[in-house]
Amino acid sequence: MVAPDARRRGIGTALLAGAVPLYRGLGHRPVLLIVPRTSEAGRRLALRNGARFDHSEHALVLAGDPMRGPHEPALGIRPATAADIPVVSHLLEVGFGGPAPDDLAERPSSTHGSTSVVELDGSAIGTLSLTREGGDGRIHGFVIDPAWQGRGLGRDALRRGCEQLRADGARRVGLEVAVDNDRALALYTSIGFTPVTTEDYFALPVS
Repeated sequence: MVAPDARRRGIGTALLAGAVPLYRGLGHRPVLLIVPRTSEAGRRLALRNGARFDHSEHALVLAGDPMRGPHEPALGIRPATAADIPVVSHLLEVGFGGPAPDDLAERPSSTHGSTSVVELDGSAIGTLSLTREGGDGRIHGFVIDPAWQGRGLGRDALRRGCEQLRADGARRVGLEVAVDNDRALALYTSIGFTPVTTEDYFALPVS
């Protein structure tokens, strides 16, 4: 972010030039620049630096307590351990259609958040990660195995994740959903999330 009164001075380009090599050095592939759809200046900055459009997501926020459904499935949600990495990786690949993040093995012990396994009758059927910074909580990496979708299980897991963040001190909870994922968008709004903006993701050159 560059302050509005400091723009058009090459500061954004300089920030990218300094930050992108650092992310690549940490093994992040690809490096993505997130641009609010309403920011024409951000879009021009991305294209000027050789980025290509990758995908778009809606950003949603839950400002109060999540709504409860008509029934509550008997789910178990527990912190992931190192032994859970293979199943969590598989769930993320199935849910998002691509390889799991490179830092997945570090997440169960991260001090910045927690990754959980969603279980039904002792079997792992989903995963989600929670992070919090001050009064803002976030849910990401949320997946329910497609074989178990449509039974209210995802709704219950999502509600519990929101309640955990609220109990930990988050005043609001945010998440993102792909613009073409109408099913997930309906799930999120059904427990109280409200779309606040649409963000375009641009992939920056690797070399």
